[in-house]
Amino acid sequence: MSGQRMSCCRDGAGTRRWLTLASGLLECLCFAGIIFGWASLVFVLKAEGYFGNLCTNGTAVNSSESVECNSQDDKFSLVFTIASFLNNFLLFPNGFFFDRFGTMATRLLAIVLYTTGVLMVAFSSAVTPNLLFPAMSCIAVGGVLFLMTNMQVGNLFGTHRSTIITLYNGAFDSSSGILLIIKVLFEGGITLQASMLFLAGCSVIHLLRTLFLMPRGHISHPLPEGYTYGIGCGRSRTYNMSAVGRPDYRGAVPGDEMSDNLPTQTTEPTRTPNTEKVASVRSCILSWFFMLHLVWLSIMQLRHYLFIGTLNPMLIRLTDGDPTLVSKYTNAFAFTQLCGILCAPWNGLIMDRNKGKPRAPGETEQEADVRSTALSLFITATQCLLFSLCASLPVLPLQYLTFVLQVINRSFLYGGSAAFISIAFPASHFGKLYGLIMALSALVSLLQYPFFTLVQGPLNRDPLYLNVALTVLTTLTFIHPLYVFIHCRRAAARRRTSAQ
Repeated sequence: MSGQRMSCCRDGAGTRRWLTLASGLLECLCFAGIIFGWASLVFVLKAEGYFGNLCTNGTAVNSSESVECNSQDDKFSLVFTIASFLNNFLLFPNGFFFDRFGTMATRLLAIVLYTTGVLMVAFSSAVTPNLLFPAMSCIAVGGVLFLMTNMQVGNLFGTHRSTIITLYNGAFDSSSGILLIIKVLFEGGITLQASMLFLAGCSVIHLLRTLFLMPRGHISHPLPEGYTYGIGCGRSRTYNMSAVGRPDYRGAVPGDEMSDNLPTQTTEPTRTPNTEKVASVRSCILSWFFMLHLVWLSIMQLRHYLFIGTLNPMLIRLTDGDPTLVSKYTNAFAFTQLCGILCAPWNGLIMDRNKGKPRAPGETEQEADVRSTALSLFITATQCLLFSLCASLPVLPLQYLTFVLQVINRSFLYGGSAAFISIAFPASHFGKLYGLIMALSALVSLLQYPFFTLVQGPLNRDPLYLNVALTVLTTLTFIHPLYVFIHCRRAAARRRTSAQ
C-alpha cells in the first residue's frame, strides 16, 4: 500500500511542484512582506490617533489636516526601525533553526509569530499604541520566515532556480501593497481591526500549505531521484543536504584565496559519487565574497529602510501638509510596490541566461555560475545610485520616479542577494549564511533611527546633507561585482597556467 502511495506521488510530482510554486508565490505576495507597506499603515494609524497624545497641537488627532509632529513621527520611526531590524537580525538564529529542524518546524514558528502579530494590531488602539512594537516585529519576523522556507522551491525547477528565487523575493516586496489595500478599505469605512482579523484568519491557508505542499525537511539541490514531499505522500523524505548538495560546491567560493586548493572527497567515488567535502561555515564567512556581499547589501538596505521610514514626514514637508497630496503620493508609493513581482524575475533571468553561456577556457561550472552574478550585482548597485540621487532632490513630482526606481532596486536587491548566496556557497549552509548576512546587515540598518533623529533635530528637517552622504556611500557597492568578476577570471587563468 505504501509503495502504491509513493508511486502515485511520483506520478503527480509535476502537478504538486507547480501547486507548490503557485501557492508559495501567493503566500509571499499577500502576506510575507507587508511590514514594508509601513507608510500606508502610518497614514491609518495617525488617523486613528496612535501616539497622538505626544503632539502639542491637538489637531494631530483625528484631524483633516496633516500636521508635522516630531514626537509622534519619532515613535512611528522607532516602531519601523525595531521591526525591520528584527526582520533581518533574527534570520541568523532562525537560519540555524531551519537548517537543523527543517521546513515544517520553521513554518509552524512563522505561523505562530505572524498570527500573533496581526492579532495584536487588531486589538490595539490609540489607548494602547505601544502594542505596535511587539506586533509589527512579530509580523516582520514571521513574514520573512515564510520567504526563507519558500525560496528552496527554486530547487524543484533546476535551471530556472535563480529566476524563481528572485520571483519569490519580488512577491515579498509586492506584499507591502496589502497595507495600501487596508488603507483604501479604511477610507471606505472598513476598520483596521476587521482587516487585521481577516489576515489572521488566513493563517489556516499557511497551515494547510505547510502540511500538504511543503517538505518536512528540506528541498535539496540537485534533487535526488524519486524525491517526494508533503503529508499526502506519506512521510516526507528528508535528505542530508551536505551529502547531496551540488557536487561542484566543494570550497567556500571560487577564486577566493581560501578555496584555491579544493578539498578532496571524503568517501570513495565508486560508492558515493556525489559526496564531497563541504567547506566549513567559518571559511565561508571569512571569505572576501561574503564580506563584500555584506557591505553591498548593508549600504543599499540602509538606504531603502531610511527612505521608507521617513516617507510620511518627507511628504508632509514637500506638500506643505496638504492631506490630499500626502494621501495621493502615499498611494502612488504603495501602488508601485505591487509591481515588485514584475521587476524581480528579470534579475533571475539575467543570472540564468549568463549561466547558460559557454564557459571560458579553464573555467569550472561553479566559477561560471558565480561570475554570472557579477552583472546582476553591478546593475543593482547602479539602480540604487540613481534611486538615491532622485530621493535627494526635494522636488515633489520627481518622487514618482523615485518610487519606481526604489521598487525596481529593492526587487533586484533581495532576490539577487539570496540567489548569490545560494550559488556561491554550499547548499547545506544556505540557512546559516543567509541568516547571518541578513542579521549583520540589520545591525547597520539600526543607523536609520539616529539618522532620522538627526534630520528632525540638528538638520532642521532638511535631509539634503544626509542624502548626499548616503549617495556617496552607495558608490562603494560597485566594489563587490568588480571583485566577483575579476577573481573568477583570475582563478580560470591560474588553472589554465597550471594545466600547461
